[in-house]
Amino acid sequence: MLSVKNIQKSFAQNIVLEHISFEVADGEFVSLLGPSGCGKTTLLRIIAGLEKADHGCINLNNRDITDLEPSERDISMVFQSYALYPHKSVYENIAFPLRMRAPAVTRIPLFGRFTSTAQALEQDISQKVPQVAKSLRLDGLLQRKPGELSGGQKQRVALARALIRNPKLFLMDEPLSNLDAKLRMQTRMEISNLHHQTKGTFLYVTHDQVEAMTMSDRIVLLNGGKIQQVGTPLELYDNPVNLFTAEFLGQPKINVFNCVFKDYSLQVAGIHKNLTAPNLKQLDLLKQKAKKVAFRPEAIHICPQGQQPDLMAEFSQAEEVGSESLLKFSVGDETFSIRSAVTDRYRRFSFKEGENVPIVFEWNDALFFDKDGNRILAEAFL
Repeated sequence: MLSVKNIQKSFAQNIVLEHISFEVADGEFVSLLGPSGCGKTTLLRIIAGLEKADHGCINLNNRDITDLEPSERDISMVFQSYALYPHKSVYENIAFPLRMRAPAVTRIPLFGRFTSTAQALEQDISQKVPQVAKSLRLDGLLQRKPGELSGGQKQRVALARALIRNPKLFLMDEPLSNLDAKLRMQTRMEISNLHHQTKGTFLYVTHDQVEAMTMSDRIVLLNGGKIQQVGTPLELYDNPVNLFTAEFLGQPKINVFNCVFKDYSLQVAGIHKNLTAPNLKQLDLLKQKAKKVAFRPEAIHICPQGQQPDLMAEFSQAEEVGSESLLKFSVGDETFSIRSAVTDRYRRFSFKEGENVPIVFEWNDALFFDKDGNRILAEAFL
């Protein structure tokens, strides 16, 4: 298990990481997710031993590795830039970690290769490299140099080099950011399959919410050097603790409206929604503190015929994404998006720009936030 406790890091007067604490269980896949500049790569480098924390400690399998050299931590790292040796073949790039961890006698020029230790090493390498290469579909490329490979192939070589040592922890620093969309999806599946096959412990840095949501057992969401929330992808999506989490997770972005409470009425985008109140204390809390209300795009719908709409909204744009349509509307100064499944591709929505369309909200899915963006938990009573 990896345990990160109270890590802090500053560069000059700039605080990069502040009181970072979390754990990664054995065999778990955890993503460090957040916008550029939030401190995720710095945190990964501290765990790898490439940066020194100002404060805090790191434990791996009940061993304090805070002050150990990178080579002593039993960690493998996959870099964003691949970091392959251009003069070595794919075979030798994959074998390199095994050679570096072998006894020094094996690296003595001329003499070293004839020792029994070196011969045992070569036999071990000749068995392990083809196995790892086959698992990543590199077995036909072992004699090529990195300059002869595509971006996706280079990334798989970097993954193979990390896997061959079977370390206690795999660190990955945005390994898919240099790939095109198709290769990203393909390599994402390969990394997930590798995780299930090896049952290894993975800590994965990304700014891409889709990568984090589809690959992770849990997500550590960072912003401004602080942890915003830790949980499973669905926990962060369905139950965000603050407005940053709600807005960062989800595509298209969550719809956020200003809200005002007056007596027993909630006013949102010109709507006056009467409230029932099984919990008067909670209603009073909302009336005192709630400044924003948010709805996921799937919690707003075009009003079915025969049902009373909540409001009439002005249609502005449609984005067709194959199996669904993303529809954009405005009401006064407020704008919002709807995600709508396309059940019949020949009968898509055909609203004209500026047309008024009846809209209904799933009020029990409303998320409330105070002036500081902190979530106010509310039972379903709207």
